Amino acid sequence: MGKRRKGLSFYKKKKKISAALVKEILVWCFGIFAAVFIAFVVVYAVGMSTSMIGVSMEPALYNGQRVLINRYAYLLTSPEVGDVVVFLPNGNRNSHYYIKRVVAVPGDTVQIIGGRLYVNGEQIVDERYDKMAEAGIVENPLVLGVDEYFVLGDNRNNSEDSRSANIGPVRGRDILGRAWFHMGSGTAGMGFVE
Repeated sequence: MGKRRKGLSFYKKKKKISAALVKEILVWCFGIFAAVFIAFVVVYAVGMSTSMIGVSMEPALYNGQRVLINRYAYLLTSPEVGDVVVFLPNGNRNSHYYIKRVVAVPGDTVQIIGGRLYVNGEQIVDERYDKMAEAGIVENPLVLGVDEYFVLGDNRNNSEDSRSANIGPVRGRDILGRAWFHMGSGTAGMGFVE
């Protein structure tokens, strides 16, 4: 028998990389790439994002929150009462995006009486909203045209919306899409826009 040497050996047996391990690594890399690509397509092709400016939509949306917009939501359908939409007032490309809730649709008659909203002669009762201090352009009945939507902020006494003469009813062609998801920090959190 030969003598065994004691001490350190700097010669190690080379490990072989198996074909199965290489295949598994490639599958994982492809999966990660596909997930990132799909996320990119969804966010940038289907939607876009903007920031909520001001307190007009509290408590649904808070100042500074990022809001994702579904630009294709209204290709086959029209905005409905309760939808939160993103629009440029009067199509003004130099303005920031406004985010408001649809309260009346084409053909509806809108009026504010005693701080309360009336659509088609019926008072819209919703305990979430305070009485409005200003009626604006709907102090008298206003009939919405074929492509016009009446929008209000959820924080109605701190909102520049369709009551304002410089905004008025929003034309469907000026609506960029539906707000569908918000991202914020702290207590604002993230979630779907309701």
